Amino acid sequence: MDTARLRDLVSAEGPFASVYFDDTHDTEDAAKLLDLRWRELREELSEQGANRPILDALESAVHSSHPPVGRSGRALVAAGATVLVDTDLEAPPARPIARLSELPYLVPLAELGESPPAHVVAVVDRVGADVTAVDRQGRVVDARTVEGTDHHIHKVPSGGWAHRNFQEHTEELIKRNIDLAAEHVADIARRIGAGLVVVAGETQARKALLDALPESVRAHASEVQGGGRHQGSGEEELDQQIKDLLGRAQRARRDQTAERFRAALAQPTGLAVQGLEATTTALREHNVETLLVDRPAEVDVLAGGDPTLLGMQEEELKAHGAEAIGRRRADEAVAVAAIAVNADIVHTGDRLDLTEGFGAILRHD
Repeated sequence: MDTARLRDLVSAEGPFASVYFDDTHDTEDAAKLLDLRWRELREELSEQGANRPILDALESAVHSSHPPVGRSGRALVAAGATVLVDTDLEAPPARPIARLSELPYLVPLAELGESPPAHVVAVVDRVGADVTAVDRQGRVVDARTVEGTDHHIHKVPSGGWAHRNFQEHTEELIKRNIDLAAEHVADIARRIGAGLVVVAGETQARKALLDALPESVRAHASEVQGGGRHQGSGEEELDQQIKDLLGRAQRARRDQTAERFRAALAQPTGLAVQGLEATTTALREHNVETLLVDRPAEVDVLAGGDPTLLGMQEEELKAHGAEAIGRRRADEAVAVAAIAVNADIVHTGDRLDLTEGFGAILRHD
């Protein structure tokens, strides 16, 4: 999970309300079910001591969002009267979560809310393509129609020499249009560092666009069936296919991160550690490139004034200048410290069995 979008959480003042819930809208009574879920979450937060401003801010966010496509979850984190995190989850959480605490609770966000890779979607036909580029924060950074000409493409004159000449001219126009679209797709994919390029639309045009892409871009491209350049043409089916491809890419990234960790941990001087003692030490030294989490132990860590001043022994923190030392939940404090040092956070699931549920890939030895 890219933590750049979460930096405001480090400087915000708590308490924080963190909620995770099923936001699926695939039934006629979905709105009613959402309302019931929120009432239960609000009541739970209220019992934990949440005040009205924070509850009202969350409620406004719950009811102001657009319904997602297919099964989905939602994550909200608020402090005071401000919602600081509002994001869709790739799947609903196994159970709803509502927690009020001094720090935000972000482990479920790492598990289910990892931002998809930057990606480009091209819906193509013989005239051109509708191209949309989305960055790692899920923002549409470029959306445009790239077209050549449709002059003569749809006409079918009589046979003979004139017909053959016309067909050759038509094929040349189509190729020119496809090449123009491919040039833009390749350019925008490189600019945003796209990890995925999705090509949809007319069958022959899809294949032609893929062939026209440079190898460096084609290596990240996937062809999907359906979708059209006209409003409403197969949009729901296309959205679901894109969602599935993005989910696959996210799982592949977690697999790669787990393998990197295993390989580094196996080396005598490998750039990896696990367990709270070693992980908090690396965070204090700002030496964490990627924080790994699976099933965090329900334990506390000691914390100083700075978010990165974490440890298991008071002497460690005093040696770093900490004066007021308190206790914080490890499943909250460690993730916030990772954000403070600009580290990624990856939830490894069942790929690893991390000591006390935490590990780290280091920046240097």
